[in-house]
Amino acid sequence: MSVITTRTSLAVALAVGALALSLTGCGSSGSSKAGGDAASSAAAGAPMAPSSAASMPATGSAMADQPFGAACSAVPATGAGSFAGMGQDPVATAASNNPLLSTLVTAVKAAGLVDTLNSAKDITVFAPTNDAFAKLPKADLDKVLADKALLTKILTYHVSPSRLSPDALAGTQKTLEGSPVTVTGSGQDFTVNSNAKVLCGNVHTANATVYIIDTVLMPPTS
Repeated sequence: MSVITTRTSLAVALAVGALALSLTGCGSSGSSKAGGDAASSAAAGAPMAPSSAASMPATGSAMADQPFGAACSAVPATGAGSFAGMGQDPVATAASNNPLLSTLVTAVKAAGLVDTLNSAKDITVFAPTNDAFAKLPKADLDKVLADKALLTKILTYHVSPSRLSPDALAGTQKTLEGSPVTVTGSGQDFTVNSNAKVLCGNVHTANATVYIIDTVLMPPTS
């Protein structure tokens, strides 16, 4: 009888132990799941870190408002003659700080147009480079520079009274001289009066948008 009781007690103890282990395993599994659910909920509720694509600024409109063209690389990267520097000054002053436009600046000063251009509001300037002026025979250039009325006529033919963005540039545009210029092209490829290529366009100054061109524009003779 004592042996039977002992065996029965041992069996009960083993069963209880097994049950306890089983319950412990279930509790551990439940806790793990609950912990996982809590972590998932926390992750769902927490703000997500932006992805690299989302954190990058939209560049489409920004790029559309930037200078374009092969000659833009010749513009100084820093200082008053850089794009950022030119943007702070009115157009005649800005041009005087750009090494590509020193001959134009000389012509503007000779014509007495510095104050006129600097005080104008929202204009477009087709600005010939030094090389554009160098295409003219020296005798002709010297003659023009010495004739204030003729020089003024030529220079004002390079100025439109409207501030033209690239998407509004193509077409027939008025000039301060009175005769229109014709711009053809699109995107980043424009030509003025069929022979002057835009080398660096959409350059902003405080009061103007500048298109640097490779040929001096000549107004029609009356």
